[in-house]
Amino acid sequence: MSSLPSGSFHSAPPQPGSDSDGQLAAGVAPRSWRVGTLTYSLAGLLVLFAWLLLGDFGYWMRERSAAPVAQLMLKKFQASDLFTGVFLLTIPWAVILILGPVVSYWSDHYRSRWGRRIPFLLASAPLTTFSIIGLAFSPAMGRWLHGLLGLAPERINFTILAVMCACWTFFEIGVVIANAIFNGLINDVVPRELLGRFFGLFRMVSLGAGVLFNYRIIGQAEQHYSIILVGIGLIYGVGMALMCWRVKEGDYPPPAQSGASDRHPVIRVLRDYWRDCLVKPYYLMTFAFIGLANLAFVPVNTFSIYAAKSFNMTMETYGRYLVVTYLCSFVIAFPIGWLADKFHPLRATLAALVLYAGVMAAGFAGIGDDTSFGVVFLAHGVLAGVYFTGVAALPQMLFPKEKFTQFAAAAGMVAALFNMAMGPVLGALLDGLGGDYRYVFLAGSVLAIGSLALGAVIHVQWKKLGGKAAYVAPA
Repeated sequence: MSSLPSGSFHSAPPQPGSDSDGQLAAGVAPRSWRVGTLTYSLAGLLVLFAWLLLGDFGYWMRERSAAPVAQLMLKKFQASDLFTGVFLLTIPWAVILILGPVVSYWSDHYRSRWGRRIPFLLASAPLTTFSIIGLAFSPAMGRWLHGLLGLAPERINFTILAVMCACWTFFEIGVVIANAIFNGLINDVVPRELLGRFFGLFRMVSLGAGVLFNYRIIGQAEQHYSIILVGIGLIYGVGMALMCWRVKEGDYPPPAQSGASDRHPVIRVLRDYWRDCLVKPYYLMTFAFIGLANLAFVPVNTFSIYAAKSFNMTMETYGRYLVVTYLCSFVIAFPIGWLADKFHPLRATLAALVLYAGVMAAGFAGIGDDTSFGVVFLAHGVLAGVYFTGVAALPQMLFPKEKFTQFAAAAGMVAALFNMAMGPVLGALLDGLGGDYRYVFLAGSVLAIGSLALGAVIHVQWKKLGGKAAYVAPA
Protein backbone atom coordinates (compact mmCIF):
# COMPACT_ATOMS: atom_id res chain seq x y z
CA MET A 1 0.00 0.00 0.00
CA SER A 2 1.24 3.45 -0.78
CA SER A 3 -1.40 5.64 0.83
CA LEU A 4 -0.39 7.79 3.78
CA PRO A 5 -2.23 9.63 6.54
CA SER A 6 -3.47 13.03 5.47
CA GLY A 7 -0.63 15.56 5.52
CA SER A 8 2.06 12.88 5.19
CA PHE A 9 4.48 12.54 2.31
CA HIS A 10 7.27 10.29 1.09
CA SER A 11 10.69 11.82 1.54
CA ALA A 12 14.26 11.00 2.27
CA PRO A 13 15.19 10.21 5.87
CA PRO A 14 15.87 13.21 8.17
CA GLN A 15 18.99 15.09 7.14
CA PRO A 16 21.90 15.73 9.47
CA GLY A 17 21.51 19.07 11.15
CA SER A 18 17.74 18.85 11.76
CA ASP A 19 17.02 20.04 15.27
CA SER A 20 15.30 17.73 17.76
CA ASP A 21 12.01 19.65 17.78
CA GLY A 22 11.34 19.37 14.07
CA GLN A 23 11.93 23.06 13.43
CA LEU A 24 13.76 24.33 10.39
CA ALA A 25 17.49 24.88 10.64
CA ALA A 26 19.20 27.17 8.15
CA GLY A 27 19.71 25.41 4.84
CA VAL A 28 18.39 22.07 6.16
CA ALA A 29 15.31 20.15 4.97
CA PRO A 30 12.27 20.01 7.29
CA ARG A 31 12.29 17.25 9.88
CA SER A 32 10.46 14.07 8.99
CA TRP A 33 9.62 10.90 10.90
CA ARG A 34 9.56 7.36 9.56
CA VAL A 35 7.83 4.20 10.71
CA GLY A 36 7.94 1.24 8.34
CA THR A 37 7.09 2.53 4.86
CA LEU A 38 5.32 5.61 6.23
CA THR A 39 7.01 9.00 6.32
CA TYR A 40 5.46 11.98 8.11
CA SER A 41 6.05 15.68 7.95
CA LEU A 42 5.28 17.61 11.11
CA ALA A 43 1.87 18.49 9.68
CA GLY A 44 1.20 14.88 8.73
CA LEU A 45 2.18 13.72 12.20
CA LEU A 46 -0.23 16.18 13.80
CA VAL A 47 -3.05 15.01 11.51
CA LEU A 48 -2.30 11.38 12.38
CA PHE A 49 -2.36 12.17 16.09
CA ALA A 50 -5.64 14.07 15.72
CA TRP A 51 -7.47 11.15 14.09
CA LEU A 52 -6.01 8.58 16.48
CA LEU A 53 -6.98 10.75 19.43
CA LEU A 54 -10.53 11.08 18.09
CA GLY A 55 -10.84 7.31 18.02
CA ASP A 56 -9.21 7.22 21.43
CA PHE A 57 -11.85 9.56 22.86
CA GLY A 58 -14.62 7.14 21.89
CA TYR A 59 -12.49 4.26 23.13
CA TRP A 60 -12.01 5.86 26.54
CA MET A 61 -15.57 7.07 26.93
CA ARG A 62 -16.47 3.41 26.64
CA GLU A 63 -13.73 2.36 29.08
CA ARG A 64 -14.41 5.09 31.64
CA SER A 65 -18.17 4.75 31.72
CA ALA A 66 -19.41 1.27 30.84
CA ALA A 67 -17.96 -0.49 33.90
CA PRO A 68 -19.06 2.15 36.50
CA VAL A 69 -22.59 2.20 35.08
CA ALA A 70 -22.63 -1.60 35.07
CA GLN A 71 -21.47 -1.59 38.72
CA LEU A 72 -24.38 0.64 39.72
CA MET A 73 -26.79 -1.57 37.77
CA LEU A 74 -25.41 -4.67 39.48
CA LYS A 75 -25.94 -3.14 42.91
CA LYS A 76 -29.42 -1.95 41.91
CA PHE A 77 -30.39 -5.52 41.10
CA GLN A 78 -28.79 -6.93 44.28
CA ALA A 79 -25.69 -8.64 42.89
CA SER A 80 -23.26 -9.94 45.52
CA ASP A 81 -19.59 -8.94 45.61
CA LEU A 82 -18.73 -12.43 44.36
CA PHE A 83 -21.07 -11.99 41.38
CA THR A 84 -19.63 -8.52 40.73
CA GLY A 85 -16.08 -9.88 40.75
CA VAL A 86 -16.98 -12.61 38.27
CA PHE A 87 -18.95 -10.17 36.10
CA LEU A 88 -16.32 -7.42 35.93
CA LEU A 89 -13.14 -9.51 36.05
CA THR A 90 -13.61 -13.21 35.30
CA ILE A 91 -15.87 -12.84 32.24
CA PRO A 92 -13.76 -10.17 30.47
CA TRP A 93 -10.48 -11.92 31.14
CA ALA A 94 -11.87 -15.31 30.11
CA VAL A 95 -12.73 -13.72 26.75
CA ILE A 96 -9.20 -12.31 26.54
CA LEU A 97 -7.69 -15.70 27.33
CA ILE A 98 -9.63 -17.40 24.54
CA LEU A 99 -9.96 -14.72 21.86
CA GLY A 100 -6.90 -12.49 22.33
CA PRO A 101 -4.26 -14.85 20.90
CA VAL A 102 -6.48 -15.82 17.95
CA VAL A 103 -7.19 -12.24 16.89
CA SER A 104 -3.62 -11.06 17.45
CA TYR A 105 -2.07 -13.89 15.40
CA TRP A 106 -4.62 -13.39 12.65
CA SER A 107 -4.01 -9.63 12.54
CA ASP A 108 -0.19 -9.94 12.47
CA HIS A 109 -0.44 -12.29 9.47
CA TYR A 110 -3.33 -10.53 7.71
CA ARG A 111 -2.79 -8.41 4.61
CA SER A 112 -5.42 -6.36 2.78
CA ARG A 113 -5.75 -3.13 0.81
CA TRP A 114 -6.86 -1.45 4.08
CA GLY A 115 -3.97 -2.84 6.13
CA ARG A 116 -3.73 -5.50 8.81
CA ARG A 117 -5.37 -3.61 11.73
CA ILE A 118 -8.14 -1.37 10.37
CA PRO A 119 -10.41 -4.21 9.14
CA PHE A 120 -10.51 -5.76 12.62
CA LEU A 121 -11.29 -2.45 14.30
CA LEU A 122 -14.10 -1.76 11.85
CA ALA A 123 -15.56 -5.24 12.30
CA SER A 124 -15.56 -5.08 16.09
CA ALA A 125 -17.03 -1.56 16.45
CA PRO A 126 -20.68 -2.47 15.66
CA LEU A 127 -20.54 -5.47 18.01
CA THR A 128 -19.33 -3.27 20.87
CA THR A 129 -21.85 -0.54 20.12
CA PHE A 130 -24.89 -2.81 19.95
CA SER A 131 -23.77 -4.75 23.04
CA ILE A 132 -23.61 -1.52 25.07
CA ILE A 133 -27.09 -0.64 23.82
CA GLY A 134 -28.24 -4.15 24.75
CA LEU A 135 -26.83 -3.66 28.24
CA ALA A 136 -28.80 -0.40 28.46
CA PHE A 137 -32.06 -2.28 27.92
CA SER A 138 -31.12 -5.50 29.75
CA PRO A 139 -33.47 -4.82 32.72
CA ALA A 140 -36.42 -4.46 30.33
CA MET A 141 -35.35 -7.53 28.35
CA GLY A 142 -34.87 -9.45 31.60
CA ARG A 143 -38.36 -8.62 32.81
CA TRP A 144 -39.83 -9.62 29.45
CA LEU A 145 -37.92 -12.93 29.43
CA HIS A 146 -38.87 -13.61 33.04
CA GLY A 147 -42.55 -13.20 32.24
CA LEU A 148 -42.26 -15.25 29.05
CA LEU A 149 -40.72 -18.17 30.94
CA GLY A 150 -43.22 -17.88 33.79
CA LEU A 151 -40.53 -17.85 36.48
CA ALA A 152 -41.10 -17.07 40.15
CA PRO A 153 -41.53 -13.32 40.77
CA GLU A 154 -38.93 -13.28 43.56
CA ARG A 155 -36.28 -14.49 41.09
CA ILE A 156 -36.67 -11.62 38.63
CA ASN A 157 -33.36 -9.98 39.61
CA PHE A 158 -31.57 -13.22 38.76
CA THR A 159 -33.04 -13.16 35.25
CA ILE A 160 -32.08 -9.51 34.77
CA LEU A 161 -28.53 -10.23 35.91
CA ALA A 162 -28.36 -13.21 33.52
CA VAL A 163 -29.35 -10.97 30.58
CA MET A 164 -26.79 -8.39 31.70
CA CYS A 165 -24.13 -11.13 31.71
CA ALA A 166 -25.02 -12.13 28.15
CA CYS A 167 -24.79 -8.54 26.88
CA TRP A 168 -21.59 -7.96 28.85
CA THR A 169 -19.98 -11.06 27.34
CA PHE A 170 -20.65 -9.86 23.76
CA PHE A 171 -19.51 -6.40 24.77
CA GLU A 172 -16.22 -7.82 26.03
CA ILE A 173 -15.69 -9.77 22.80
CA GLY A 174 -15.76 -6.47 20.90
CA VAL A 175 -13.59 -4.81 23.54
CA VAL A 176 -10.95 -7.56 23.44
CA ILE A 177 -10.66 -7.29 19.66
CA ALA A 178 -10.40 -3.49 19.80
CA ASN A 179 -7.90 -3.47 22.65
CA ALA A 180 -5.55 -5.93 20.96
CA ILE A 181 -5.72 -4.32 17.54
CA PHE A 182 -5.74 -0.64 18.56
CA ASN A 183 -2.36 -0.98 20.26
CA GLY A 184 -1.10 -2.87 17.23
CA LEU A 185 -2.21 -0.02 14.97
CA ILE A 186 -0.35 2.49 17.14
CA ASN A 187 2.74 0.30 17.00
CA ASP A 188 2.54 0.26 13.19
CA VAL A 189 1.87 3.94 12.46
CA VAL A 190 3.42 6.00 15.30
CA PRO A 191 7.19 6.64 15.16
CA ARG A 192 8.97 4.68 17.87
CA GLU A 193 10.86 7.65 19.30
CA LEU A 194 7.56 9.43 20.03
CA LEU A 195 5.65 6.58 21.65
CA GLY A 196 6.01 7.78 25.23
CA ARG A 197 4.77 11.28 24.45
CA PHE A 198 2.05 9.91 22.20
CA PHE A 199 0.74 7.71 24.99
CA GLY A 200 0.95 10.74 27.26
CA LEU A 201 -1.48 12.46 24.88
CA PHE A 202 -3.63 9.33 24.92
CA ARG A 203 -3.75 9.52 28.70
CA MET A 204 -4.84 13.14 28.47
CA VAL A 205 -7.73 12.19 26.19
CA SER A 206 -8.58 9.28 28.48
CA LEU A 207 -8.60 11.55 31.51
CA GLY A 208 -10.65 14.17 29.66
CA ALA A 209 -13.27 11.49 28.97
CA GLY A 210 -13.16 10.54 32.65
CA VAL A 211 -13.66 14.16 33.74
CA LEU A 212 -16.64 14.53 31.40
CA PHE A 213 -18.28 11.34 32.62
CA ASN A 214 -17.67 11.77 36.34
CA TYR A 215 -18.39 15.50 36.54
CA ARG A 216 -21.51 15.60 34.40
CA ILE A 217 -22.89 12.07 34.11
CA ILE A 218 -22.17 9.61 36.92
CA GLY A 219 -24.51 11.34 39.36
CA GLN A 220 -27.39 10.49 37.01
CA ALA A 221 -26.28 6.94 36.22
CA GLU A 222 -28.44 5.15 38.78
CA GLN A 223 -31.66 6.70 37.39
CA HIS A 224 -30.78 7.19 33.71
CA TYR A 225 -28.40 4.33 32.91
CA SER A 226 -30.23 3.42 29.69
CA ILE A 227 -29.83 6.84 28.07
CA ILE A 228 -26.21 7.08 29.22
CA LEU A 229 -25.23 3.67 27.84
CA VAL A 230 -26.94 4.28 24.49
CA GLY A 231 -25.07 7.59 24.15
CA ILE A 232 -21.75 5.97 25.03
CA GLY A 233 -22.29 3.21 22.50
CA LEU A 234 -22.98 5.70 19.71
CA ILE A 235 -19.97 7.89 20.63
CA TYR A 236 -17.72 4.85 20.52
CA GLY A 237 -19.05 3.52 17.21
CA VAL A 238 -18.87 6.86 15.41
CA GLY A 239 -15.44 7.79 16.79
CA MET A 240 -13.88 4.46 15.88
CA ALA A 241 -15.41 4.48 12.38
CA LEU A 242 -14.07 7.98 11.65
CA MET A 243 -10.60 7.07 12.86
CA CYS A 244 -10.53 3.94 10.70
CA TRP A 245 -11.67 5.95 7.68
CA ARG A 246 -8.90 8.56 7.97
CA VAL A 247 -5.87 6.69 9.34
CA LYS A 248 -3.93 4.76 6.70
CA GLU A 249 -1.50 1.94 7.23
CA GLY A 250 1.68 1.45 5.24
CA ASP A 251 3.06 -1.58 3.43
CA TYR A 252 4.01 -4.67 5.39
CA PRO A 253 6.42 -7.43 4.41
CA PRO A 254 4.78 -10.78 3.64
CA PRO A 255 4.05 -12.76 6.81
CA ALA A 256 6.80 -15.18 7.77
CA GLN A 257 6.28 -18.74 6.67
CA SER A 258 6.74 -21.34 9.38
CA GLY A 259 8.23 -23.93 7.06
CA ALA A 260 6.49 -26.58 9.14
CA SER A 261 5.32 -29.86 7.71
CA ASP A 262 2.06 -30.04 9.69
CA ARG A 263 -0.83 -30.42 7.33
CA HIS A 264 -3.44 -29.02 9.68
CA PRO A 265 -3.21 -25.20 9.78
CA VAL A 266 -4.55 -24.97 13.34
CA ILE A 267 -1.80 -27.23 14.66
CA ARG A 268 0.80 -25.21 12.76
CA VAL A 269 -0.50 -21.91 14.12
CA LEU A 270 -0.61 -23.19 17.69
CA ARG A 271 2.92 -24.55 17.47
CA ASP A 272 4.25 -21.32 15.93
CA TYR A 273 2.54 -19.23 18.57
CA TRP A 274 3.86 -21.43 21.38
CA ARG A 275 7.40 -21.34 19.96
CA ASP A 276 7.42 -17.58 19.40
CA CYS A 277 5.74 -16.33 22.56
CA LEU A 278 5.38 -18.91 25.31
CA VAL A 279 8.67 -20.72 25.81
CA LYS A 280 11.27 -17.98 26.35
CA PRO A 281 11.82 -17.30 30.08
CA TYR A 282 12.53 -13.60 29.53
CA TYR A 283 9.18 -12.99 27.86
CA LEU A 284 7.31 -15.17 30.34
CA MET A 285 8.73 -13.11 33.21
CA THR A 286 7.84 -9.92 31.34
CA PHE A 287 4.27 -11.11 30.80
CA ALA A 288 3.97 -11.98 34.49
CA PHE A 289 5.41 -8.64 35.54
CA ILE A 290 3.05 -6.57 33.39
CA GLY A 291 0.06 -8.70 34.38
CA LEU A 292 0.78 -8.53 38.10
CA ALA A 293 1.58 -4.79 37.98
CA ASN A 294 -1.71 -4.04 36.20
CA LEU A 295 -3.51 -6.27 38.70
CA ALA A 296 -2.33 -4.08 41.60
CA PHE A 297 -4.83 -1.40 40.57
CA VAL A 298 -7.74 -3.78 39.99
CA PRO A 299 -9.02 -4.20 43.58
CA VAL A 300 -9.64 -0.48 44.11
CA ASN A 301 -10.89 0.12 40.57
CA THR A 302 -13.36 -2.76 40.78
CA PHE A 303 -14.90 -1.97 44.16
CA SER A 304 -14.34 1.78 44.57
CA ILE A 305 -18.01 2.65 44.04
CA TYR A 306 -19.08 0.12 46.66
CA ALA A 307 -16.36 1.41 49.00
CA ALA A 308 -17.61 4.97 48.57
CA LYS A 309 -21.15 3.90 49.38
CA SER A 310 -19.93 1.98 52.47
CA PHE A 311 -18.53 5.28 53.82
CA ASN A 312 -21.80 7.09 52.98
CA MET A 313 -20.27 9.08 50.14
CA THR A 314 -22.77 10.22 47.52
CA MET A 315 -22.17 9.45 43.86
CA GLU A 316 -21.91 13.17 43.14
CA THR A 317 -19.09 13.50 45.69
CA TYR A 318 -17.45 10.34 44.41
CA GLY A 319 -17.58 11.75 40.91
CA ARG A 320 -15.97 15.00 42.08
CA TYR A 321 -13.06 13.09 43.62
CA LEU A 322 -12.58 11.25 40.34
CA VAL A 323 -12.65 14.54 38.45
CA VAL A 324 -9.85 15.88 40.69
CA THR A 325 -7.76 12.74 40.14
CA TYR A 326 -8.27 12.99 36.40
CA LEU A 327 -7.37 16.67 36.34
CA CYS A 328 -4.18 15.98 38.30
CA SER A 329 -3.32 13.09 36.02
CA PHE A 330 -4.15 15.22 32.96
CA VAL A 331 -1.60 17.82 34.01
CA ILE A 332 1.17 15.27 34.56
CA ALA A 333 0.36 12.90 31.66
CA PHE A 334 2.54 14.48 28.98
CA PRO A 335 5.50 15.10 31.33
CA ILE A 336 5.31 11.46 32.45
CA GLY A 337 5.27 10.39 28.80
CA TRP A 338 8.31 12.57 28.17
CA LEU A 339 10.10 11.03 31.18
CA ALA A 340 9.25 7.56 29.86
CA ASP A 341 10.85 8.46 26.53
CA LYS A 342 13.88 9.92 28.30
CA PHE A 343 14.52 7.24 30.95
CA HIS A 344 12.56 4.28 29.46
CA PRO A 345 9.02 3.04 30.28
CA LEU A 346 10.40 0.17 32.39
CA ARG A 347 12.03 2.56 34.84
CA ALA A 348 8.97 4.81 34.91
CA THR A 349 6.81 1.77 35.67
CA LEU A 350 8.99 0.60 38.55
CA ALA A 351 9.06 4.06 40.12
CA ALA A 352 5.26 4.31 39.99
CA LEU A 353 4.84 0.90 41.62
CA VAL A 354 7.15 1.81 44.50
CA LEU A 355 5.05 4.89 45.23
CA TYR A 356 1.77 3.03 44.91
CA ALA A 357 2.77 0.17 47.22
CA GLY A 358 3.79 2.56 50.01
CA VAL A 359 0.87 4.97 49.75
CA MET A 360 -1.80 2.25 49.57
CA ALA A 361 -0.38 0.47 52.63
CA ALA A 362 -0.48 3.74 54.57
CA GLY A 363 -3.97 4.44 53.25
CA PHE A 364 -5.33 1.11 54.43
CA ALA A 365 -4.18 1.91 57.96
CA GLY A 366 -5.59 5.45 57.89
CA ILE A 367 -9.06 5.16 56.33
CA GLY A 368 -11.86 5.72 58.83
CA ASP A 369 -14.54 7.91 57.26
CA ASP A 370 -15.65 9.37 53.95
CA THR A 371 -13.04 12.16 54.04
CA SER A 372 -10.06 9.86 54.65
CA PHE A 373 -11.43 7.44 52.06
CA GLY A 374 -11.61 10.31 49.58
CA VAL A 375 -7.99 11.31 50.21
CA VAL A 376 -6.66 7.76 49.77
CA PHE A 377 -8.88 7.23 46.74
CA LEU A 378 -7.51 10.47 45.28
CA ALA A 379 -3.94 9.23 45.83
CA HIS A 380 -4.84 5.92 44.19
CA GLY A 381 -6.19 7.71 41.13
CA VAL A 382 -3.20 10.00 40.67
CA LEU A 383 -0.65 7.21 41.15
CA ALA A 384 -2.63 4.96 38.82
CA GLY A 385 -2.38 7.74 36.25
CA VAL A 386 1.38 7.92 36.72
CA TYR A 387 1.67 4.16 36.32
CA PHE A 388 -0.57 3.72 33.29
CA THR A 389 1.06 6.62 31.46
CA GLY A 390 4.53 5.32 32.24
CA VAL A 391 3.77 1.71 31.32
CA ALA A 392 1.78 2.45 28.15
CA ALA A 393 4.74 2.20 25.76
CA LEU A 394 6.46 -0.65 27.63
CA PRO A 395 5.13 -3.53 25.48
CA GLN A 396 6.09 -1.67 22.29
CA MET A 397 9.60 -1.18 23.66
CA LEU A 398 10.14 -4.77 24.87
CA PHE A 399 8.30 -6.99 22.36
CA PRO A 400 9.37 -7.76 18.75
CA LYS A 401 7.81 -5.19 16.43
CA GLU A 402 6.68 -7.43 13.57
CA LYS A 403 4.83 -9.80 15.90
CA PHE A 404 3.84 -7.21 18.46
CA THR A 405 0.15 -8.07 18.82
CA GLN A 406 0.94 -11.77 19.26
CA PHE A 407 3.26 -10.99 22.15
CA ALA A 408 0.78 -8.46 23.56
CA ALA A 409 -1.91 -11.14 23.43
CA ALA A 410 0.38 -13.61 25.19
CA ALA A 411 0.85 -10.99 27.93
CA GLY A 412 -2.92 -10.68 27.95
CA MET A 413 -3.30 -14.42 28.47
CA VAL A 414 -1.13 -14.29 31.58
CA ALA A 415 -2.99 -11.22 32.82
CA ALA A 416 -6.27 -13.03 32.11
CA LEU A 417 -5.31 -15.90 34.40
CA PHE A 418 -4.44 -13.43 37.16
CA ASN A 419 -7.66 -11.46 36.78
CA MET A 420 -9.90 -14.50 36.43
CA ALA A 421 -8.58 -15.71 39.76
CA MET A 422 -8.74 -12.24 41.34
CA GLY A 423 -12.44 -11.71 40.60
CA PRO A 424 -13.96 -14.55 42.65
CA VAL A 425 -11.19 -14.60 45.28
CA LEU A 426 -11.43 -10.90 46.08
CA GLY A 427 -15.22 -10.92 45.83
CA ALA A 428 -15.53 -13.90 48.20
CA LEU A 429 -13.02 -12.31 50.60
CA LEU A 430 -15.00 -9.08 50.75
CA ASP A 431 -18.24 -10.99 51.27
CA GLY A 432 -16.52 -12.83 54.13
CA LEU A 433 -15.28 -9.54 55.63
CA GLY A 434 -18.78 -8.15 55.62
CA GLY A 435 -18.02 -5.61 52.91
CA ASP A 436 -15.02 -3.95 54.61
CA TYR A 437 -13.71 -2.28 51.48
CA ARG A 438 -10.61 -0.86 53.16
CA TYR A 439 -8.98 -4.16 52.28
CA VAL A 440 -8.99 -3.38 48.56
CA PHE A 441 -6.25 -0.82 49.28
CA LEU A 442 -4.19 -3.37 51.18
CA ALA A 443 -4.63 -5.87 48.34
CA GLY A 444 -3.35 -3.27 45.87
CA SER A 445 -0.24 -2.63 47.97
CA VAL A 446 0.59 -6.34 48.31
CA LEU A 447 0.19 -6.93 44.57
CA ALA A 448 2.39 -3.92 43.76
CA ILE A 449 5.15 -5.28 46.02
CA GLY A 450 4.97 -8.66 44.30
CA SER A 451 5.20 -7.08 40.87
CA LEU A 452 8.22 -5.02 41.94
CA ALA A 453 10.15 -8.18 42.72
CA LEU A 454 9.55 -9.44 39.18
CA GLY A 455 10.28 -6.02 37.72
CA ALA A 456 13.71 -5.91 39.33
CA VAL A 457 14.62 -9.19 37.60
CA ILE A 458 13.31 -7.88 34.26
CA HIS A 459 15.38 -4.70 34.66
CA VAL A 460 18.58 -6.73 35.10
CA GLN A 461 17.82 -8.80 31.98
CA TRP A 462 16.86 -5.70 29.98
CA LYS A 463 20.23 -4.09 30.73
CA LYS A 464 22.04 -7.25 29.61
CA LEU A 465 20.12 -7.08 26.32
CA GLY A 466 21.41 -3.57 25.61
CA GLY A 467 19.33 -1.35 27.89
CA LYS A 468 17.96 1.96 26.72
CA ALA A 469 20.70 2.62 24.17
CA ALA A 470 20.93 -0.70 22.35
CA TYR A 471 18.08 -3.03 23.38
CA VAL A 472 17.16 -5.72 20.88
CA ALA A 473 14.13 -7.91 21.59
CA PRO A 474 15.27 -11.56 21.84
CA ALA A 475 14.35 -13.62 18.78
